[in-house]
Amino acid sequence: MADRVTVIGWDGSPLTAVATAALSAATLVAGAAHHLALPEVPAAAERIRLGSIDLAARRIAGHRGTAVVLADGDPGFFGVVRNLRAPEHGLEVEVVPAVSAVATAFARAGMPWEDAQIVVAHPRTLRRAVNVCRAHHKVAVLTSPGAGPAELALLLDGVHRTFVICEELGTAREQVTVLTSDKAADHVWRDPNVVIVIGGGPEQQATGAWISGRHPHGVRGWALPSDAYPDSATDPEGESPGLRAAQLARLGPRTGDLVWDIGSGSGALSVEAARFGAAVLAVDSDPDACARTAAAARTFGVQLQVVEGRAPHVLERLPEPDVVRIGGGGVPVVTAVADRRPERIVTHASTRDEAEALGAALTGNGYTVECALLQSVELDTSAWAERERSVVFLLSAVRSDLAP
Repeated sequence: MADRVTVIGWDGSPLTAVATAALSAATLVAGAAHHLALPEVPAAAERIRLGSIDLAARRIAGHRGTAVVLADGDPGFFGVVRNLRAPEHGLEVEVVPAVSAVATAFARAGMPWEDAQIVVAHPRTLRRAVNVCRAHHKVAVLTSPGAGPAELALLLDGVHRTFVICEELGTAREQVTVLTSDKAADHVWRDPNVVIVIGGGPEQQATGAWISGRHPHGVRGWALPSDAYPDSATDPEGESPGLRAAQLARLGPRTGDLVWDIGSGSGALSVEAARFGAAVLAVDSDPDACARTAAAARTFGVQLQVVEGRAPHVLERLPEPDVVRIGGGGVPVVTAVADRRPERIVTHASTRDEAEALGAALTGNGYTVECALLQSVELDTSAWAERERSVVFLLSAVRSDLAP
């Protein structure tokens, strides 16, 4: 095993005295091509191009001498430190950090960033990174080949955002470009380090800020009473808070997910899914319902996209969902949703026959289905008398390849 492994961050500025001393003593240096070209790298040192981190880690583990790994920015922040410290490699490292690419990008933009979400976009995680951009006002995206500004913009089709694109940070070719997301796909970008995606709502105010990332605010709790939502009294098919709670519990919306809420009605479920950090597409054929959902989103300060149209036809042009709540439409809508293969689907029925038909459609399309009869009784606590009673069949379905 290497006698000593030092990981040095590099942000384009001159290396510190500590970094220079560690590098001058190195008998093995690993890094990208531009790192290995630094004049401080000893001429006699063995050099390893960092392609596969695991392969490099095995070479370092087998080296007898002093090893240095060079990495861009802060190597402990979405960097190589986690890989090198993995149990299978057994490497203990010392870290000399530099300014992270995210911090540098926000500095170039002259913006605060304690309220930003930070995501890594690879081709395999690009869709989830885009969902975070849909759901949050300010997101820093650490990009990679095949998952850059153009790909982000294409998947954000229909969602207006501003891009601050930081190319080749820390190099002589560094460039910062600001443009709207609909223009980003028209350009060829040079391996950008960071794309800052902004828009869709107000920036977090300094007063009261105490935690980084998504700022917790607004009403405490979820499955709020129907009258917490604007114009809920004008929604003729409003669902009870108990049913909404059960649906949300089975869907489990989370950051990085895209939720379809088909038949959004008052917008209550759409808003609460967005409050959990998920991106939400609220679909309804009624213009008044779309207006109610948009008003509810403004009231609670969440980002969601309202789509006016009738299911199942409108679903054909929507991006792929992770979880779906179906508020109506029967078997044709359930079948169309199942064809898109979301992880989870919830819907409900007012009769057993309807529940059986929906359950059969889900089972026949490769889902494991559970059904529960939910009964709730609302009491007037001034007289402890029954005020309202509801009975509904709740169906929850998990894609069979994911079911326990």
